[in-house]
Amino acid sequence: MIDRYSRQELKTIWSEQNKYKIWLNIEIAAAEAMEKYKIIPKGVSLAVKKKAKINVKRIHDIESKVKHDVIAFLTSITEKAGLKSRYLHQGMTSSDVLDTAFNLQLKQSGEILLKDIEKILLVLKRQAKKYKFTPCIGRSHGIHAEPTTFGLKLASFYEEFKRNKIRLENAIKDISTCQISGAVGTFANINPKVEKYVANKLKLIPEPISSQIIPRDRHAHYFSVLGIIAGSVERVATEIRHLQRTEVYELQEFFSKDQKGSSAMPHKKNPILSENLTGLARVVRSYTIPALENIALWHERDISHSSVERNIGPDANITLDFALFRLSNILEKLIIYPKKMKQNINLTKGLIFSQEIMLELTKSGMTREKSYKIVQNYSKRCLSENKNLIDFISNDKKIMMLIGEKKLKLIFNYSRHFKNVNFIFKRVFR
Repeated sequence: MIDRYSRQELKTIWSEQNKYKIWLNIEIAAAEAMEKYKIIPKGVSLAVKKKAKINVKRIHDIESKVKHDVIAFLTSITEKAGLKSRYLHQGMTSSDVLDTAFNLQLKQSGEILLKDIEKILLVLKRQAKKYKFTPCIGRSHGIHAEPTTFGLKLASFYEEFKRNKIRLENAIKDISTCQISGAVGTFANINPKVEKYVANKLKLIPEPISSQIIPRDRHAHYFSVLGIIAGSVERVATEIRHLQRTEVYELQEFFSKDQKGSSAMPHKKNPILSENLTGLARVVRSYTIPALENIALWHERDISHSSVERNIGPDANITLDFALFRLSNILEKLIIYPKKMKQNINLTKGLIFSQEIMLELTKSGMTREKSYKIVQNYSKRCLSENKNLIDFISNDKKIMMLIGEKKLKLIFNYSRHFKNVNFIFKRVFR
């Protein structure tokens, strides 16, 4: 991923230096196990630990000739580690190293993404409680529906990211497997105890059955979860973008002192960060399809998945990390305009209370169809004549006989819409 959308911690995990370091740790752990079970002479792992050096340039130079990355890596290590390093990789196959290392990188990345989500949860919880009873209009199809609170909007996002945290925890668990089983996964030339030892050393679990590769349904699960999380990021970003529109302007992204919104129009304050997140979410989601397509490989293995994973492994994780970090900052500094929210609630002159009128009429004995039609007709007039709905209703003697003035005042009041806010908050923030 380009530096513009990358943070250093994730970049380090997906660096060539770190990848080869993990490869070396796998080979050393396997050698330790083989020494323990008297498969190779003692002292091999210690010699490699002391003498081996990761030289990325040298590995690439060798690979340009041999056309095989693991062989190039092993050749580079043996050049420095000496004769004893000939015992490295005994009975192993390339995928034992590649797949175990890839899973470890995914695990390392996932654990950072979990921290990102935890930060978002903290911000959302704080902001939701702050604006718990701040009235705003709820919209369906982009049209005014009924009153809600800004705190409830944020609580909805909070609950979604709680689910995302659980999803990611499960995906990390699913991906945290180790394979040291040799060609076609039969352990023909390596003791299964070696795999168990390496898995324990790396804090992974042994893959129950591999076919020379770790099955790619695990990876599809992981990348699909990243795609879902990206969708949640976009949901929040889209809401911010809509609410910052000039016609709405219920909130605004933080705009710093020296920030410029447009090269042409000095007045502009654009929701560029949220728009950026919308774009990045598309990128992350796009990686779910190739991850799913990687599941079906030929027979025990082919390498059609390899080129895909070399791209989507770093890009999906680095991009989502950046997006989550940016989202937490947006939410932290978000500027809220409660007065504008109240103005917008009153924009449609009481139409948002139409359901309560209809329900009261049905309670008085009128059919639902008839009460709906009466209220709908007055609602249309309210819009076309730019008058308040309560005026039409209060001047209808037949309706007032059924509802009464006291009930009418209760209907045109926000309080009943917020009577269960505490109940919802208790369920969300239990």
